[in-house]
Order: sequence, then C-alpha cells, then structure tokens
Amino acid sequence: MHVDEAALAPVRERYGDPVLLPWEGDVGAQEFALAGFNPRRRHDFTFFVFNGDRLALIEKPQYPPGIWRPPGGGVRAGEDVVEGIRREALEELGVEIDLERYLVASEAVFRFGGETIEWRTHVLSARTEHEELAPRDTEEISAARWGSLDELGGPLRERLLATGRALWRYRVALHDAAATALLQ
Repeated sequence: MHVDEAALAPVRERYGDPVLLPWEGDVGAQEFALAGFNPRRRHDFTFFVFNGDRLALIEKPQYPPGIWRPPGGGVRAGEDVVEGIRREALEELGVEIDLERYLVASEAVFRFGGETIEWRTHVLSARTEHEELAPRDTEEISAARWGSLDELGGPLRERLLATGRALWRYRVALHDAAATALLQ
C-alpha cells in the first residue's frame, strides 16, 4: 500500500498525531465490491473544510436523497499526501485549502462472505477563504454546499444511519470521532 507510515510521517509531524479509530463490520455485497473496486487502493482521506463556522459538504450522484458528507478521496501512488488532498479538494469543492490538523486515523476491517478488506481512512481539518463551492469533477460530485458540524452530527447523521448500510455507519463513526477531536 503506497500510503504507508513513511508517507504519513510528514503529515503527523506537520499536523499532529490523530486519534486512532478501530472499526470492524459486516458489509453487504455491494459495499464490499465498492471497497474492493481497486485492489491497489485501501485508503481514503476525508477533509473537514471550514470557512468560518461553515463546513463544506458534498453529494454524489449515487447517494440516496438527502445524503451529504465532507469531501474526500485517494492519494495516487507517488503523489505527496498533502498535494493529493489539495488536488482532491480542487476536484470535489473547486477551492484551494490550507490543512490544519490531522484529526483521525482509522483502521477498518470490512467483512463479507468469509473475506475481508482492511481499509484506512485519514481525516484532516482544513480552512478555505473561498466563499463559493464549485466542484470540478462533476461526474463524481453532483453538488457541494456549505453546512455545519451541527447538521453533520444531527440530521445528516440520522439520514446516514437510516440507510442501514454498514459503510454509512463507518462514515458516521469517522464524523463523530473527527467532531470530538475538533473540540479538543
């Protein structure tokens, strides 16, 4: 895996040590296929991008109605982690960001049909001075908007859990851990 401890060491040094979040769960066939789509990628980065108290949220075309979450994506092999996160922010939000803190590092295990996928998610906080969100990758991102931590921890959290999907429960655990870390 190309996002290893050596790649993460400069991130820890510059943005601090994250809270560790272990997570295990049984997922459905479709979720397992989604997580295993690219066998060379077993990670993602989620970034909580703020403009004042406003939190950037994205919607994807395949999401159920009313599902929004903080943006994120993968870092390419050979790509600097920080530069990969900034690239993803430009693609998903259309804005430049300044990273602030490394909030959460998860080590997840997704199980289905006797098989497992080990997955890591890294959550960082960031700021932007840009007022308008305008995704550049309009195939992957159907919309971006400003929300709040209260919305993410309230009505959006409830919508994610109401889907009954394990990967959304995982996403809620990440959001909850990041929100708690932001308060520390």
